Amino acid sequence: MSTDTPNYYLGCPVWACEKWKGSLFTSAAPHHSWLSQYASVFNTVEGNSTFYGLPSLDTIRRWAESVPAGFRFALKFPKAISHDKRLLNAGTETREFLQVLEVLHDAGCLGPSFLQLPHGFSPHHLADLEAYLRELPRELPYAVEVRHREFFDEATHESALDDLLTELHIDRVIFDSRALFSAPPSDSFEVESQHRKPNLPVHHSITWRHPILRFVGRNELERNLPWIHEWSLKIANWMKAGLHPLVFTHCPDER
Repeated sequence: MSTDTPNYYLGCPVWACEKWKGSLFTSAAPHHSWLSQYASVFNTVEGNSTFYGLPSLDTIRRWAESVPAGFRFALKFPKAISHDKRLLNAGTETREFLQVLEVLHDAGCLGPSFLQLPHGFSPHHLADLEAYLRELPRELPYAVEVRHREFFDEATHESALDDLLTELHIDRVIFDSRALFSAPPSDSFEVESQHRKPNLPVHHSITWRHPILRFVGRNELERNLPWIHEWSLKIANWMKAGLHPLVFTHCPDER
């Protein structure tokens, strides 16, 4: 991370993982040092915690002070917006989230914030998505993750979504769980992960400059290599084309 504009960003879904003490973190690392130690290795992180609730602005400022130049937070829109209100009448919740994003933006460490839509959010609701996205401040970066299968039809519905995101300069999140579902689960973590994670087609849709890959693998790391090799080539080509991808790697067992 010697430059303020890395060619790509690599990170995990969380940084606060107790199981990483003695490996990613030093054995005696206090909780308040975890982010800075994480950021000494990775240059981005999914902010999944903001899906469940927003921290105070003072906490956000401490986050920004804990990371080096070039680091990017990719925070998830709160579920109060995406799942509870399904983008309708969510003005108050959106303004509160935008305040958080503006702190990170002013500090130079804001990556695309991604709006993960629920499984039942179908092309029938595309007008709701368009109305919501058009109201967001254009100077901040965003991404959208869809989970309804009709958005993967390689036809009318998918084209309408991709055209909208391209027009608004919003990235589309690519979610790849093929490795996870490539075989029956081998432990309780994978049982739970296969129960919770979607198993969707993988389309390499590029709608703006920071394509986001969320890769969900197996706990036995060697079993992920075929997909890792495939994505390495794809990501290298994105970088050659001048894109700046973000790659987040998930495993059922966070350790």
